[in-house]
Amino acid sequence: MKIIVFIYFASLKLSFFFTYFWYNGNTLLGGGSMKRNEVNRESLSPMMQQYMEIKDEYPNELLFYRVGDFYELFFEDGELASRELELTLTGKNAGLSERVPMCGVPFHSVNPYIERLVSKGYKVAVCEQLEDSTTAKGMVKRGVVQVVSKGTVVDSESLSVHDNHYIASVVDYNFSYVLCYADISTGSISVISLPHLKDKLVSEILNLGVLEVVLVDNMDIELIGTLKGNYGIEVSISSELLEDQYGILYENITDERFVYCIKHLLYYLVVKQLKDLSHMKPVEILYLDSYLEMDVHTVRNLELVETLRLKERTFSLIWLIDKCKTSMGSRKLKQWLMNPLKDKSMIEDRYDKIEIFNNEFILKDRLRNDLYEIYDIERICGKLTCGNLNARDLLQLKNSLAVLPDIREILEELHFSYDISLHEDILDLLDRAIYENPPVTLKEGFLIKSGYHEELDELKSIRSGGKDFLASFESEIKETTGIKNLKVGYNKVFGYYIEVSKGQIANVKEELHWERRQTLTNCERYISPELKEKEALILNAEEKIIQLEYQLFLEVKNYIKDRLLSLLNTAEVLSELDALVSLSVVSDEYHFVRPTLNLEHKIDIKEGRHPVVEKVSNMAYVSNDCIMDGSIHTLLITGPNMSGKSTYMRQLAIIVILAQMGSFVPANFANLPIIDKIFTRIGASDDLVSGESTFMVEMKEARNAICNATEDSLILFDELGRGTATFDGMSLAQSILEYINKNIRCKTLFSTHYHELTSLERQMTTIKNVHVSAKEEDGTITFLHKIKNGAVDKSYGIHVAKLAGMPEELLKRAEEILKFYESDGKKKKKSLDDDNIQLMMSFEAENKCSALEERLKEIDPFHLTPMDALNLLFELKNIK
Repeated sequence: MKIIVFIYFASLKLSFFFTYFWYNGNTLLGGGSMKRNEVNRESLSPMMQQYMEIKDEYPNELLFYRVGDFYELFFEDGELASRELELTLTGKNAGLSERVPMCGVPFHSVNPYIERLVSKGYKVAVCEQLEDSTTAKGMVKRGVVQVVSKGTVVDSESLSVHDNHYIASVVDYNFSYVLCYADISTGSISVISLPHLKDKLVSEILNLGVLEVVLVDNMDIELIGTLKGNYGIEVSISSELLEDQYGILYENITDERFVYCIKHLLYYLVVKQLKDLSHMKPVEILYLDSYLEMDVHTVRNLELVETLRLKERTFSLIWLIDKCKTSMGSRKLKQWLMNPLKDKSMIEDRYDKIEIFNNEFILKDRLRNDLYEIYDIERICGKLTCGNLNARDLLQLKNSLAVLPDIREILEELHFSYDISLHEDILDLLDRAIYENPPVTLKEGFLIKSGYHEELDELKSIRSGGKDFLASFESEIKETTGIKNLKVGYNKVFGYYIEVSKGQIANVKEELHWERRQTLTNCERYISPELKEKEALILNAEEKIIQLEYQLFLEVKNYIKDRLLSLLNTAEVLSELDALVSLSVVSDEYHFVRPTLNLEHKIDIKEGRHPVVEKVSNMAYVSNDCIMDGSIHTLLITGPNMSGKSTYMRQLAIIVILAQMGSFVPANFANLPIIDKIFTRIGASDDLVSGESTFMVEMKEARNAICNATEDSLILFDELGRGTATFDGMSLAQSILEYINKNIRCKTLFSTHYHELTSLERQMTTIKNVHVSAKEEDGTITFLHKIKNGAVDKSYGIHVAKLAGMPEELLKRAEEILKFYESDGKKKKKSLDDDNIQLMMSFEAENKCSALEERLKEIDPFHLTPMDALNLLFELKNIK
């Protein structure tokens, strides 16, 4: 018995294997070695010849070739896609002696597969059937309808709702770079001129979050390597320009450099990627000197949009201040944060609106409720022109437009001057036309409401009448035949049928003229002439309904498409309102105050706070003042590790950035200058990608600040010089401090453990010592986190190690070594352990000590330059 069961299941498995082999091919037959350029094209089947012709036009893209209900990939494309997507590589008969390597995916679920390939850096060309296969004569016409790459994804679920999705073009003019960048998912396009500094260009690209860069074919190879190799940005090469088409986007721009760069990007999008850009807004020219400049290091060090450690949005500054109700508002707020203003009147205009919202809190809450009903109009417009718009998207647009009258009423009550269109014609059209609960796809029907189109209503009447007919027909034949348990049903294979159980078959008389259609285990299924006639009528109506609804949907879509710019203008107003309301909510929730702006280079902050640290801290936050009048350029900050020096420095920068983006700030009072640039060097890290050490990174970032800062800049240097030997680091730190105060004279916060530097306060009146206080009791330290005037001469490093949980034996050893180094050196040697491990110091005879002492008495340390100090050290070491 067991043997029989085993043989039975083995035969089932073998049968399944051969069935799978027959229908899906096999890698042994399909082969992984057949190359597209090696086959004899004349021997290929007509469909495969068509594939080859289309693939010739897109050699660098993965061609998704539509065949019925599947997208298929052949030859090298099939092998690569099967590997990257973990699909079975099969084979297809194509007229050759061997099967062509092939893999495929269902058309209705293709988007996730395309997204995975694009995220890995591949480009995908989507080839569709351009004719109905049931009516086409001969080979179905096919063609590529879109190309998708990292920077041109429009309707993917992976698109971040908080971030723009930029593709950029760069043109090198030898004396400057021009950068044009666009987000085709939202319709925005901008252009800016940058200094001819590669670091500045890369920094701007990284700050924008550009996903793909289009370069001309003679572009700097090093730049390509930096973007693609170091930062994973997709690089595409194209040197052509798009002439005439979409000239309306840049018709008011006179700078030929800008026009050239715009045309360069448009050619790639329109010709290479086959994008319809009719939804794009006119190009916005940005001017570098209109915004507070922050390089990529500053943005990362201050954790403006992501945290340093986990690279996540949570616990960044944008996470804290983003209380927006719409995706459009979140993107607008991030743009403001990354591009703080320098124009005092524009900044104060935002302050005024936030203040109005704070005072009119009832209207503000009402507006927030309305904004919550607004969907992402920008991206709906993007999908409408170059994506896969469906009826549900149009319902979202309809629901968004429905709340506009109340929003406009609120703006009038607030006396805001925003011009917001109600789009009543679009709202009326969508209300009349689009079905309330449509499917995701467009070829299933149920897109258009009854009452919208007369012919459609007639067809629906036929369909519903046919269903009524079937119900009455079933009752009638039950009565006629006496078969009470028969039923009339439908399936897609056999159509409509009359089902009779086996026990009642004898009652199916010949005079009924029924034809047997299907035999099942317990019943027979028949078709009658009358039912067959009605079936043709009903099914024909169903097919016509689907076709007509699709055509009507396209008409609605095209009507809205003609009014896209007006919709995008409304979206722009809504995004700005949402961003302002968010800043108002934040100011109220976290007790921010309106800052005062001055032109006297004064910083006067009372009870300032780091808003993110305050939010996430489990302890009460200790606020601090930061006061620097016009005569003070530098605060030299000393204090223990972990006491809050870095937080204090970041706190000032964040307050400045918030103030200049138009937000209230975390303080009890703030009087701030307009800052033009912020430079930071906070934290220690190696640049592993370029193979640079911590100290080299420190020096490069310090050089960037020193060479580019102006009198109106802000510099934050945290323990600069710690990456090298003590005397080297201290010498460089002092010389950098002196250079900044003598030559640049900008506001600088400089934290250090080189306590020798605190003497600079006596030499330079522009430097002021402050320290972060701590309290030491019974060998333990308590950080007070309070900034006080003056310097400290102790770093409490061993205490911090104790707090970190270092072993007790290690800490005791460290204390012994510290005491040794702090001793006056009069003992000839001192044993430091019981295990033959000693630290030895040689002491010279008394006559030598006397000579050394005499030389030391001659030295005035307050008048030594760093180089003098190094030379003196060499001299002292060689005294005999």
